[in-house]
Amino acid sequence: MSSTQDRDPYPDALRACALLVVVLGHWIATLPRLEDGQLVATDHLLAVWGSAGFLTWLVQVVPLFVFVSAAVSADSVEKRLREGAQRQWWALRALGMARPTVTYLAVLTLLALVSLAMGTRLLGLFNTSLTVHLWFLLMLLTVQAMLPWCLRMDRRFGLGAVAGLVLVAMSLDGVRGGVSSFADLRWLGDRVSSASPGMAWLNMLVVWLVPQQLGIAWKRGRFRGVQAGLALLALGAAWLVLALGSGYPVAMVGVALAGNNMLPPTLALVGVMWLQAGAVLVFEPLARTLLAGRVLGRAVAILGALGMPLYLWHKLAELPAAWLGEKLGLPIDAGVPGEAGFWLGRLAWIVLCMLMVAPVIAAVVAFELRRVREVPAMADWKAVSLGGIALYAGLAMALAWGAWPGAVAGLACVAFASWRLRLRGGNG
Repeated sequence: MSSTQDRDPYPDALRACALLVVVLGHWIATLPRLEDGQLVATDHLLAVWGSAGFLTWLVQVVPLFVFVSAAVSADSVEKRLREGAQRQWWALRALGMARPTVTYLAVLTLLALVSLAMGTRLLGLFNTSLTVHLWFLLMLLTVQAMLPWCLRMDRRFGLGAVAGLVLVAMSLDGVRGGVSSFADLRWLGDRVSSASPGMAWLNMLVVWLVPQQLGIAWKRGRFRGVQAGLALLALGAAWLVLALGSGYPVAMVGVALAGNNMLPPTLALVGVMWLQAGAVLVFEPLARTLLAGRVLGRAVAILGALGMPLYLWHKLAELPAAWLGEKLGLPIDAGVPGEAGFWLGRLAWIVLCMLMVAPVIAAVVAFELRRVREVPAMADWKAVSLGGIALYAGLAMALAWGAWPGAVAGLACVAFASWRLRLRGGNG
């Protein structure tokens, strides 16, 4: 794209909507628990409301984000492939994640050290919650590194590449479930859910490549229109009915509270991918009409610019929201669904989180805008490799160990990655 005027607003709007759904979904899922007016723990919505598993079919929008990101990036990566500079493209993506993550982990490190020194309790209650969302950055880095390969697969096989990935994912689930005959497929979900992942951990890559491959095919015009969208919606609905009938869990998030279709991803999650791709096509005519208006277009542009900061920092808003909720005596602990005041408590919690995240995002954006934009190393394979390894290691440590000690250990690695991925003195 040569200018912002030439940029297609529809994919940007889809990513902005996906981002808002993720943020609100995370806040809704967190249930503060108070005793004598003090926060003592946090529950997960799925732990107290079984039917919430069906809501995850709507709020698990990571496949949509991968789908749209692939479509948006396809032309840029094709150009890099022709120029032999695809490594720089991935380094730019990695650097774009590493630099703001350094700031986030630095703040978590400071909070952890202050909390240890003062003996405060709130950080401990939110410790792993403050870094759990970093899994998405690890996954996105990995699948985007595979974009050149996915583009070649699309050129050669078209939609057959999507079908091939689904068959591989199906085979891995079959191996996990010990399938030896067609009769075993009837209870595949039960068998998969009760077995250890083993080789099926490969689906951590294969399943997430499905929406990426599908997004490339959409960009290349291999499927278009409302009719194709309705067909995908029907496929997704039938897929999910069969998946649940065979025993796969309902919930599409990475928790064991209502089953687990995420660690590693299962065939059931693919059904959500069909639904989301179908919805993209069905709502496209209406969305493009609405996006022609100046107000909505500006809102999408603003959300797009705030995407990375909002995703990184939205979980941190829960910490001051809990503190303020305690001090003001607000009904942030509203029991369980069905009890009086539950949804009022949810509303109070979400409003608090929104109020707390706004000044944080404003400060972060102001800080990031003052930083000099760096260019990633173009040809130094060693710089890109070391930077990439350090970034993976830092994110993994923060994800596994939480704010303490994960953020402290992860900060060193991610800071090194940010430094190593930048072009310094022309030699990386």
